[in-house]
Amino acid sequence: MSEPVVESMAEVRRHLAHVIDRARREETPTIITRRGKQEAVVIDIQEYQRLREVADNAEEAWLNRLAEEAESEGVEGAVSLEEMAALLRTHQD
Repeated sequence: MSEPVVESMAEVRRHLAHVIDRARREETPTIITRRGKQEAVVIDIQEYQRLREVADNAEEAWLNRLAEEAESEGVEGAVSLEEMAALLRTHQD
């Protein structure tokens, strides 16, 4: 992946198709700024899917580790991995 290009919202509006093509063909992300503050990033859909998979795997590993620690400590009132995942999903919504 190439170094990202930083552009203002106004610049991106003028040539959105180019920004998308650059992300897809050149694997170059574009960081979009608004009033000088970084607000969003345009990346290739495959890269986005890869990053989501990495995040999901990391979350699952973290939940497994927490569940194993709780089980090994015999913590009273501990919940199963499935219950913990359901609780986290509920709080994210």
